[in-house]
Amino acid sequence: MLARRLPSILPDLTFDEALEITKIHSISGLLSEDTPFIFKRPFRSPHHTITETSLVGGGRIPKPGEISLAHFGVLFLDELPEFNKSTLEVLRGPLEDKTVTISRVDFSTTYPCNFMFIASMNPCPCGYYGSKEKQCTCREDQIQKYIHKISGPLLDRIDIHIEVESVNYQKLGNDSPSESSEEIRKRVNKAREIQVNRYKEHHIFSNSELTPKLISKYCKISSKSKQILETAFNQLGLSARAYSRILKVARTIADLDNSTNIKTHHLAEAIQYRSLDRKYWGR
Repeated sequence: MLARRLPSILPDLTFDEALEITKIHSISGLLSEDTPFIFKRPFRSPHHTITETSLVGGGRIPKPGEISLAHFGVLFLDELPEFNKSTLEVLRGPLEDKTVTISRVDFSTTYPCNFMFIASMNPCPCGYYGSKEKQCTCREDQIQKYIHKISGPLLDRIDIHIEVESVNYQKLGNDSPSESSEEIRKRVNKAREIQVNRYKEHHIFSNSELTPKLISKYCKISSKSKQILETAFNQLGLSARAYSRILKVARTIADLDNSTNIKTHHLAEAIQYRSLDRKYWGR
């Protein structure tokens, strides 16, 4: 449910982004007379039985796959361990490069795939490992086999890991007003505007596009923050890729907070979003 609501708070599409999305859907034969132009960010949620070709693109006559159809939008994979492991592994390159190249004997075709990757999974086959409400019935080896269907390199490419506990009836029945998607989107659009203005000379639009050189320029942190990050790096066994992603997430949190500098609490929050790989995959 959360994943399907995500497009409603993403930044507004620019005309150029909408044009790129429309082109991809057009060559895939997915446009209709009623919707000749796409003005909303796409949301793609393929079933776990999907093949590698359908996911990344290809075929006898190469066509864009789900990752390209999700360009400038969201690709959601529900029940991630249920997907074929080899299918998931082909995501590693596109997540880094934002493009996918399909090669044939006589030619090769490159499609864009700059998408937001969202995935969900249970902590074990029965779904109750670590639950406060119900006892897990899985054996240790079953849990390990299930968890490790997701490889370390793929997990390393996911910026934020969040554990969502079950919701009790009192919270479900709570009628207190909550923040609307429209209100959240206003904050997101403001943060995107800050990033567009900051990086206009580099021809990029968001923190996620920062190169290592630009990270050192725009993601500077205090001495205290450096000590915190060093401690987290050593204790959590983080990789160089995770280090960079934490800084970019911290930069985004600071932008949402309308802060010019990355403060200690911004960095601490970003580090908290990297704890699950240590909790489950580091066992």
